[in-house]
Amino acid sequence: MTDTTDTTDTPTPEELVAGLVRLLTVEKRAADVWLGHPQKGGVGRVFGGQVLAQALMAAQGSIPAGKVAHSLHAYFLRGGREGSGIEYRIARDFDGRSFANRRVVAAQEDEDGSCTPILNLTASFQTPEEGLEHCDAPMPDVAGPEALRPDIETRRELAEAMGDKLGEAQRAVMLRPRPIEMRTIGQLHWMSREPREPRAHTWFRTAAPLPDDPLLHRAVITYASDYTLLGTSALPHGLSWMRGELVGASLDHAIWFHSPKGRYARADEWLL
Repeated sequence: MTDTTDTTDTPTPEELVAGLVRLLTVEKRAADVWLGHPQKGGVGRVFGGQVLAQALMAAQGSIPAGKVAHSLHAYFLRGGREGSGIEYRIARDFDGRSFANRRVVAAQEDEDGSCTPILNLTASFQTPEEGLEHCDAPMPDVAGPEALRPDIETRRELAEAMGDKLGEAQRAVMLRPRPIEMRTIGQLHWMSREPREPRAHTWFRTAAPLPDDPLLHRAVITYASDYTLLGTSALPHGLSWMRGELVGASLDHAIWFHSPKGRYARADEWLL
């Protein structure tokens, strides 16, 4: 049985979060052209949340100070390579007094030097202001995060129990240290064979505090929002990627950012 408890080279929560901030900090290369740096040590397919968040940060870089993202819509076109940088090209479709709109094409360079698009994103930005507020969806009646154990503890136990039945690729995904701490209500989706409704509740926050930058917090929430979605969609079928029963990929993504009474959501506080 493989030992899964060795933490000799495990980064601290602060190091993980600092690495995430660096990952989401895009570099300006030319007018409306930005470069997203690759995940350190990455060799597989790039995480969709990374591309979404870097695209949002690139779009935000072309927006005058004072406007923040209030929604985004994106389509994943192809899987990206985790070990390669990503270029983000911005189209300034609209700049108004209160609103602005940007289109972003994310692309990676091929072996022949050409660039292949991997994601299209449109984001809308608004000057924060007071207005009418309402919320139709009640807060779900679920246990608070303090009453739940971290998902990583459950993943370690599962990996140890499965031993050699778990492939190295699946084990790496299962045990990879993450900058986002997650606590799931109920059984983790990848191990259950019992069909359930396609609904799951997970608390998440960064593993360590973030700087007080609303733009960064929106980007980190965007990054984290791509976790658990595919697994939730498979719940009615009792199937799991971790058991090698499925192959899947995200196709599209949408987020709306709300700031009730002018307070923005912080990614380093518990969100459901």
